[in-house]
Amino acid sequence: MSKNIILIGYRATGKTTVGQELATHLGLRFIDMDHEVEQRQGRSISEMVADQGWSYFRRLERELLEELLGWRDVVISTGGGVILNQDLWPRVKASGLVVWLTADRKTICQRLLGDDQTASQRPSLTGSDPFAEIAQVLAQREPLYRAGSHLEVDTGCLGLDEIISLIVNRVRELYPMTEGITGTTGIDE
Repeated sequence: MSKNIILIGYRATGKTTVGQELATHLGLRFIDMDHEVEQRQGRSISEMVADQGWSYFRRLERELLEELLGWRDVVISTGGGVILNQDLWPRVKASGLVVWLTADRKTICQRLLGDDQTASQRPSLTGSDPFAEIAQVLAQREPLYRAGSHLEVDTGCLGLDEIISLIVNRVRELYPMTEGITGTTGIDE
């Protein structure tokens, strides 16, 4: 395939879940950027942000993104704020299929509040009430996500198999020579 699949979107839109499943179906390597930064630093995102602020974490995230742009045939689950690296975005889009995973604000809030990993992996961005923070941050980022993606998929109304099928079909459209990879997805079509 020689291209990547890059999953972007706000917190709790399913980037990690979709990414893991998609990588399995396509026989590709999966990289979760948040997890990778945590592994390399030996501490959680919350600890990094508490000790050195969001700008420190964003710098590490940017460095990893630049590194991953040199990789091929990987499914990458980005952090929600990676889209803020707009100067890198033409290279990101050229490196493969960029899929924007979306969900409505209520779904995102429910997922965040129901996830026991939220406190360590998803510290508050604004210090606001979660629903207000979601609205505030999405107002800034949604235009960037929209302009920075090739495909938008609503994870709030589709099941995982449907999401995977949509993405695999787009991969086949864009990269027709990938039949050897995408032909082993196990998805009934």
